[in-house]
Amino acid sequence: MKTKEIYLKNIKQGEKVSSSFLVAEKNMAFSQKGAPYLNLKLKDKTGELDGKVWDNALEFDQQFKKGDIITIEGRAANYKNAIQISIVGIKKCNWDDIEPTDYLPGTKGNVKAMYSEVLTYVEKVQNKPLQDLLYAFFQDEKTAELFQRAPAAKGFHHIYLGGLLEHTLSVVRLLTTTAEHYPNLDRDMLIAGGLLHDIGKIYEFSYDQLIEYSDEGRLIGHIVMGVEMINKKIAAIDDFPPQIALKLRHIILSHHGEFEYGSPKRPKTPEALVVHYIDDLDAKLNAFQTFIADSTNANPDSDWTAYNRFLERFLYKGK
Repeated sequence: MKTKEIYLKNIKQGEKVSSSFLVAEKNMAFSQKGAPYLNLKLKDKTGELDGKVWDNALEFDQQFKKGDIITIEGRAANYKNAIQISIVGIKKCNWDDIEPTDYLPGTKGNVKAMYSEVLTYVEKVQNKPLQDLLYAFFQDEKTAELFQRAPAAKGFHHIYLGGLLEHTLSVVRLLTTTAEHYPNLDRDMLIAGGLLHDIGKIYEFSYDQLIEYSDEGRLIGHIVMGVEMINKKIAAIDDFPPQIALKLRHIILSHHGEFEYGSPKRPKTPEALVVHYIDDLDAKLNAFQTFIADSTNANPDSDWTAYNRFLERFLYKGK
């Protein structure tokens, strides 16, 4: 296994760069004189930087594609107040020779500990049919493997390996606290809804190399995929109560809250309403915190971030 030489966050202006990176974007462009050059977006677990190939662009273009790991030779320069790498040499790497977690960001939490906590919440569910359903998901070896690795999104919140697990656990913790504050809520239904609201995301995305949408994710989406998965598991459980199944499916179908945000239904039960708002809170807060942190690293002198097109606002970083 090849050891990564340097991470993007540590690269300084003027330094020679000899290291391996993930190609997140790649496109050919032409100068005003018609000379071809390559625009690259280089990525590792610490961030992204632009790379330029000014010489031999056509030759290098044939040697690798988006999603590959490449070892580059070049030099870092300052361009418009940002580091950019001018690349003079490229060699494609074999995925078997590298550690994938060096190139894609991952959760800072302990994955095994977080998944163990998920199972603890399942154990606390007193409604036997719901508990059986949850065990059917989270004691399944393939589901467990994918759930611990999947991101929660591609471009908004928890955009890293293990993000789905981190987000789901955070949602369930908050739902449990909410159930204590509002004792008339169905606590077991809240936990089940929280644990399964995004279960379709284990197949909505591909995340072996770049985080991308799968074909099924683009054509169907995680909400409908999640309901299909739940229906399949319920069908294998004897005498699963139809009313419980109905309420749980409604939580999944309505957890985005509004039609314009992809919800086939709007929340029509107290539990569905709570899952929607807690899910939205956790997602948006993670997006806020991540964008502020990235902006602080990129431009520490400003009290404000750049405009965020997802959140449709500038964010205040503070003094």
